Amino acid sequence: MAVQFFLENEDSVKAPPPEGVLTINRRRGAFKQPRVHCIKHHEFIAVFFHQPTFCSVCREFVWGLNKQGYKCKQCNAAIHKKCIDKIIGKCTGTAANSRDTMFQKERFKIDMPHRFKTYNYRGPTFCDHCGSLLWGLYKQGLKCEDCGMNVHSYCQTKVANLCGINQRLLAEALHQVSIVCIVPKYFLAFKGKKKQTCHYEWKMEFNTFFLLARNPRRTMTPWEQMLESTKMVHLTLDHLVWIKVLGKGSFGKVLLAELKGKGQYFAVKALKKDVVLMDDDVECTMVEKRVLALAWENPFLTHLYATLQSKEHLFFVMEYLNGGDLMFHIQDKGRFNTARATFYAAEIIVGLQFLHSKGIIYRCDLKLDNVMLDKDGHIKIADFGMCRENVFGESKATTFCGTPDYIAPEILLGLKYTFSVDWWSFGVLVYEMLIGQSPFQGDDEEELFEAIRTEFPHYPRWISKEAKSLLEQLFERDPCRRLGVIGKIREHPFFKSINWTALERREVEPPFRPKVKSASDYSNFDREFLSEKPRLSHGDKNLIESMDQNAFAGFSFVNPKLMTLIRK
Repeated sequence: MAVQFFLENEDSVKAPPPEGVLTINRRRGAFKQPRVHCIKHHEFIAVFFHQPTFCSVCREFVWGLNKQGYKCKQCNAAIHKKCIDKIIGKCTGTAANSRDTMFQKERFKIDMPHRFKTYNYRGPTFCDHCGSLLWGLYKQGLKCEDCGMNVHSYCQTKVANLCGINQRLLAEALHQVSIVCIVPKYFLAFKGKKKQTCHYEWKMEFNTFFLLARNPRRTMTPWEQMLESTKMVHLTLDHLVWIKVLGKGSFGKVLLAELKGKGQYFAVKALKKDVVLMDDDVECTMVEKRVLALAWENPFLTHLYATLQSKEHLFFVMEYLNGGDLMFHIQDKGRFNTARATFYAAEIIVGLQFLHSKGIIYRCDLKLDNVMLDKDGHIKIADFGMCRENVFGESKATTFCGTPDYIAPEILLGLKYTFSVDWWSFGVLVYEMLIGQSPFQGDDEEELFEAIRTEFPHYPRWISKEAKSLLEQLFERDPCRRLGVIGKIREHPFFKSINWTALERREVEPPFRPKVKSASDYSNFDREFLSEKPRLSHGDKNLIESMDQNAFAGFSFVNPKLMTLIRK
């Protein structure tokens, strides 16, 4: 039997909750399924190797701390992260002569089966496929009579027919061939441009080269225009003075910083490069940068001024929202009154719908911690690290991620999903603002997820019928029938008091104005963070030196709006 307690008296908002009531009294962290790199049908994920391991491509030792390389979930091949683009053989799955392996024979005329025989190794030897040690006293594994490849007996059926083929050299040769073949097409596609401009784009923007060659454009996107206008600006950490720690997590810290000598304040999100690489989150970091830059087009999304990096850290220099987050304020009040919750919900809708119009899913991290207040009391959605871009047409997401309390049932069921998950998370957020506790409870994640999949939230007697109707439609478990996906959420009776035109222009007076004494005031942030010294943590020097800094190429930029402040 599971017993839950609820406050049924609306007048008891400010009173301390009775013993046993589950209120929102903690910050809940998000998690994400490991990123899968699908290369030649391999499914590589970043892993920590528990024993000495060698790369199956370059045959060199996979070294470092934490998650040193990739391992295929299908065939167990182990490789360096730097070798992922040198994979030639398709994943064999479970058989060397499978249909997938025959792809090499058809494309490269390569069909060279290994001649494996049981072998007694006199010294420590490592498998050339999975990279780990061959265990045993005798007949520890198999050795190819022709190329000398050593493998475990259970790895034999997973090795591609590439006997005698040096994958690294072949990959490099094919790369050179592709450059020679594509360069003429590139200049042909940009025949109308100056040669100097074409040469610059080829040299500096190699990652976008193939896209440009196949889909030439004559105009630049707002993002490219922003980059173009800021090439000569250089922002460093010397421009910033650290004042306070505003927040902290596994990713790093958010610090309050001042632009030295200018009296301008910013919230700077500092990510540890080693953690980003270890968790294979480089692409997620780049996505967050692009979404933050796009956020300038909407008043209810946090705005980005610059991104920069040091040897150990990545920095997002964002606008400082000194009104604090909704978690801070709801812990003070217990819950918000209907007018205040309606106002916040309406502004969040405008921000969410803007993201959706750009093909971006916020993805189950829309929580009280990630909704900030500015000095006037308007909301700003923050933290875009979980976002998924380019969700148009039939494109859908599959990654299992989010903060547990906010995860939609379709994600828990392993289904492909789109914007429906944001409207479920929005429903959880509205419930918490109105009632002061989470709609689904569990002693652990397993119980919580079971509740999300099968149970229905409790609605106190005092809640309005409009609020109950809104929440019930947002908690529709069929994503195709959920409010926000179908119907016009702005026209729901819960929002009958909202003038949407005025709201979008920020002309509606907020029902609550946070107490802010100055531009640098940090009194609306948790004291547990403010008590820490505002400094950056440092990692292992050997690990820092071994990191591939090229993984973060193109991360730094300065927004034109900050450029004028730097030059003054």
